[in-house]
Amino acid sequence: MSLNPILDEAGDRMMGAVDAMEREFRGIRTGRPSPELLDGIKVSAYGGEMSIKQLAMVGVQERSLVVKPFDPGTLKDIERAIRASDIGITPVTDGKSVRLNIPPLTEERRRQLVKHCEERAEMARVAIRNVRKDAKKEIEGRKKTPGISEDAITKALDDLQKLTDEYEAMVNETLKKKVADIMGG
Repeated sequence: MSLNPILDEAGDRMMGAVDAMEREFRGIRTGRPSPELLDGIKVSAYGGEMSIKQLAMVGVQERSLVVKPFDPGTLKDIERAIRASDIGITPVTDGKSVRLNIPPLTEERRRQLVKHCEERAEMARVAIRNVRKDAKKEIEGRKKTPGISEDAITKALDDLQKLTDEYEAMVNETLKKKVADIMGG
């Protein structure tokens, strides 16, 4: 009997925490136009909820995002969804596309965004540590299982700690890059 499935599951769950943080980071604007800014916005079109990328092409022009719908009939729906979102940018429509002029971030707003990112990174670290705690409990619960030696338990616990350190380092590196983006953008 192996302890590897426990470590594999722990790694998958830790990666899930990192992925969730990265998805949220993509939606945080940095002062530079980025199509990812619109990723979380859902548009009511064709009787359902769709992402902007499913309905339009999103491009960057200087300090603006330009959204060109594949079907001109969805232009008003896209504009309405952007207005209703919390991105804080007013869309301008020319009849064929929606333009979002990205204003430069103020120093105060940059600091707020950095603080939010730091809080989100800490949530990811806590989630990773909770996965470690659950996996450690499961590994230690196998001490009396026939065929699993004390050495195997010790090695699995060491491997679990290495896994935890690796994913926490990923969180820290992703945070560092996002902060640099925000402060430099």
